[in-house]
Amino acid sequence: MSSDLHPSQLHQHLQMYTCAKWSFWGSLAVSCGLLFLGASQKPESKPWILGASVGVLEVGRRHRQTAKLLQESLGDIDRASRLNFQAWAKANTQPTAQLALTVGSIDVNWKPDNLITDPVEYIQKKQKHVALVGGTGDGKSTFTQYLSSKIGGRVVAYDSDAKPDDWSWLDQKDVIGRKGNFKAINTAMGKDLEILEDLVQLRGEGGDNAIAGRERFLIAEEFPILVDECDHAATWIKRHAKRGRRYKQFVCALAQNDTAENFGLQGDKDTLYSCFCLVRLGQFGRDYARTKLKDPQLEQWLKAGGKRRFMVDDCPCELDLSNWGTTAIAQPETSCGGNEEVRSQPTAMNEFEQFILDWGQQHPGEVLKARILLQASRLFEGMQPDEVRIIFASMADRQLGEVEGNGDRLGWRWSK
Repeated sequence: MSSDLHPSQLHQHLQMYTCAKWSFWGSLAVSCGLLFLGASQKPESKPWILGASVGVLEVGRRHRQTAKLLQESLGDIDRASRLNFQAWAKANTQPTAQLALTVGSIDVNWKPDNLITDPVEYIQKKQKHVALVGGTGDGKSTFTQYLSSKIGGRVVAYDSDAKPDDWSWLDQKDVIGRKGNFKAINTAMGKDLEILEDLVQLRGEGGDNAIAGRERFLIAEEFPILVDECDHAATWIKRHAKRGRRYKQFVCALAQNDTAENFGLQGDKDTLYSCFCLVRLGQFGRDYARTKLKDPQLEQWLKAGGKRRFMVDDCPCELDLSNWGTTAIAQPETSCGGNEEVRSQPTAMNEFEQFILDWGQQHPGEVLKARILLQASRLFEGMQPDEVRIIFASMADRQLGEVEGNGDRLGWRWSK
């Protein structure tokens, strides 16, 4: 409706318009009646009757003008009436009308009581792996990179659909399965199972020190496909779920559904929920808030925050870039809730970290920003600024330089 009126004024103006319109028609009828009456009266009465008719007609004309002005301010008055009636009918007949009203009136400053601001701390405290549920564009790559930089260890990614610029922050020999090479993934997973058994033997003979420096962070993309195509996938996730964290083998499995079957745990939902934190990104988090938690206010809060807000188990999480520069504290790591400590060891630098370190040593005291780095070398071509900032934070965590600023202003500089 082409009206600048506040909705609270609409009803009043509609009443005024209706009165002015009917007053015009009433005045016109009375004027015509007086003229007909004057035709049958005595000649000396006719001027008075004609004057009264003209006066009534003038009143009607003014009401007609008022009605036109009101109609201009309201727009299409008939359409306005229909829309008002439709809104009234919808509000009083549809069972979801009250829900829509409630959602629309959410306080923009509202925050959930159980908000998580550090998902790594939560995951480490739970002593679990991660089952990551998200769609294309939800930030799965950024989240896994952030998570791996905090938990530490050699990062290995199993991804049969990886594009050339995917996982650009990893040593490319640790990206396994490109171009649908499921045979390579299956072979590597079989080797992982052997490594896990070797670690069991080593730790049993020499304690935690015997497995120091063998930490790994294993990322399995589109796990339902891996289950279908790789014989070792189901066994791989079950054994690592129950024993991996004790031996510093952390698993982050990705899927687009949070059922146990999608994570290779057919009929074993207890293992999924007891050994994994379920992280739901994007629409998956909002759907979980609406359908499982029955919390429309939480759903709207998640939607308003975009990629920054998601669900970790039943808790909402907001991940701020300013937290990426803080040092992660090594937590006791065990299988599904044990209490045996294993201290993280520094890992070797990859080619991206080496380039940054060389730049810092050549430009002592200067702050390196993601934008400058992306322009300085084709090595980082295809990376997003957020991914570069995560590398900065990861290096600072390992005492390789220090970060300055936060959020999209976070930078890195060399310091001894």
